[in-house]
Amino acid sequence: MKVLLVEDEVQMSEAIASLLKKNQCLVECAFDGDEGYQMGLVGDYDVIIMDIMLPVMDGYTAVSKLRAAGINTPIIMLTALSSVEDKVKGLDIGADDYLTKPFSMDELTARLRAITRRRNGDASGNELKVGNAVLNIKEYKLSSGAKSVALSGKEYELALCFFSNPNAVFTKDELINKAWGFNCDFESNNLEVYMSFLRKKLNFLGADVNLVSVRGVGYKLSAQAQAVK
Repeated sequence: MKVLLVEDEVQMSEAIASLLKKNQCLVECAFDGDEGYQMGLVGDYDVIIMDIMLPVMDGYTAVSKLRAAGINTPIIMLTALSSVEDKVKGLDIGADDYLTKPFSMDELTARLRAITRRRNGDASGNELKVGNAVLNIKEYKLSSGAKSVALSGKEYELALCFFSNPNAVFTKDELINKAWGFNCDFESNNLEVYMSFLRKKLNFLGADVNLVSVRGVGYKLSAQAQAVK
């Protein structure tokens, strides 16, 4: 897979590029939006990973110009902006997916696999499955069998952490940063309310997985037999 990575933070760019190369990707890097736009016009890429907060030209503008030029390469937008409105804007201008910082490298590689499957016509690329529970990453919903439920924006962000990294333990701070961003006033006891919402939805669906409290650490997605209700 040939990837164009447009990220102005050098350390972040190097870390992502190193991971992608370990996953047998050929990576070319740009460090501002105009450079990324110009490379995207002429390069034969399988995927473009585009930060939003870029110098010279922001990621929104670069993506809009690429789509206007007829470039249909799948694009994942990468940013610290975590509101639903920001994500809707990115998707509306032509991005295929949206990954919010901070993110796990496992989640990034899962998104790359999914976007590649979608490009090859595999509809399952829209889904992440753990046990008999399925998270649809395009429709913001959970399903199991014939049942499905819609998720709010924050419920979706939390569910995405767990479904992208099954059995991984997330601390409360990691989950808050992921769903609400850094430097927010969101409190951990409010996080527990959202975790309760997700547990109830998984139970309603009859899922064989649920969210488990790990004492003194945080939460993980695990087998129903161990679930906390």
